[in-house]
Amino acid sequence: MSTAIKQPHEKELFGHPVGLYVLFFTEMWERFSYYGMRALLVLYLTSKTTDVNPGVGWTQGEALALYGWYTALVYIMSIPGGILADKFLGQKKSVILGAILLVIGHSVLAIEAMWAFYTGLAFIILGVGCLKPNISTMVGGLYKKGDVRRDKGFTIFYIGINIGAFLSGLVVGYVGEVHGWHYGFGLAGILMVLGLIQFLAGQKYLVHVGNYLGKSDKVEDQEAYKRPLTKIEKDRVIVLLISFLLIIAFFAAFEQAGGLMNIYAKEKTNRMLMGWEVPATWFQSLNSFFIITLGVGIAAFWAKRKLKGTEASSLFKMIIGLGITGIGFLFMSAAASEYDNAGTSAMYWLVLAYLFHTIGELCLSPVSLSFVTKLAPAKYASIMMGIYFATTGLGNKAAGLLGESSSVFGEFKVFTGIAIFCIGFAALVFIFFKKLKVLTHGAEDNEVDYSTKEAEGFELADE
Repeated sequence: MSTAIKQPHEKELFGHPVGLYVLFFTEMWERFSYYGMRALLVLYLTSKTTDVNPGVGWTQGEALALYGWYTALVYIMSIPGGILADKFLGQKKSVILGAILLVIGHSVLAIEAMWAFYTGLAFIILGVGCLKPNISTMVGGLYKKGDVRRDKGFTIFYIGINIGAFLSGLVVGYVGEVHGWHYGFGLAGILMVLGLIQFLAGQKYLVHVGNYLGKSDKVEDQEAYKRPLTKIEKDRVIVLLISFLLIIAFFAAFEQAGGLMNIYAKEKTNRMLMGWEVPATWFQSLNSFFIITLGVGIAAFWAKRKLKGTEASSLFKMIIGLGITGIGFLFMSAAASEYDNAGTSAMYWLVLAYLFHTIGELCLSPVSLSFVTKLAPAKYASIMMGIYFATTGLGNKAAGLLGESSSVFGEFKVFTGIAIFCIGFAALVFIFFKKLKVLTHGAEDNEVDYSTKEAEGFELADE
């Protein structure tokens, strides 16, 4: 039976813990640096050494291969990053270490030499591996068990991610493409310094989040850290691992944005708008723009469904999100068909594709982050988040392989194949949806909106 316990009211802003916004801005600048690098990487590698803004002069296939490995390793390193947090440092210290490594990496990339290029990439891979899984886990730690605001909080956090991505595509993309690739790389590092500074300044709002459980003074934390997993926890881990297959499929499709779709925008899209040519890198900001403008509305749509008692579980949203992403690639199929027939392709196909990809992403990606924090055992929270991000890395690697295959099969077959696979795989998982939901053992049932209860200075204790 639940009982009410007096507890000091946690400071909130717009109905959420202030700590959420500290994490929001930290991740915003981290994503600014990462997506700035992502927007420039393939174009830098494929630019000729004799161009006004010289690049490396690699072939498209070579560039996409490195892009695939880089984006895969960035996220696969989240597994050791999660282990580092859960077993040794805790999440907060791991985030600080990751931010420092990112600053070093982008600073080294500003040097015009291939040794600096590879060294900078290595530091960025290590930095993202330390920061990414742990800052996301900290967001979940801000909310109590059963708090219905958790999904909304992750959506707000996700908007922060995409403000950074949106600005980086415009600013870093423009500086790198027009003024020099290495100026773009260096600019990304400068803004990461801001992220680190504000994270350190906001520690008073994160006192009870992201600490190392092994050294916690709380008896329940020590017990949770030492005891073996229960049957319910094991079942929930199984559901998480199965849901990660959706993540791999999604990112194998979605990450065409930085590779094949990026090159398609530059080489095969008519980018003239009122006598001015739109930079190819600017299309990288469309996804973030749509997330910023649509994120709250889509989160509200799902919250309304849940209040009405209609199916709105995280796994259901993820299945729907993958299907919608697949539909988005049908617009790229139309673009490729138009190019094959007319020798050019209109910009609106890319805009429509990014719109549908964004809607799919909003149904799947922030929700899946929340899903991990709901189902993962406390002592393995960062490790499970690390595995989650590693699956996105595998998806990124698959995206690179798919992009490379376009040189053999052509863009139309690749885009159409991705569409068919995403829609078909989503339908397959949906067939087993009810059985998978049973294995969550009600992790998302009986969610409570604590925003009104805590306004009175109370919290509900677990049964």
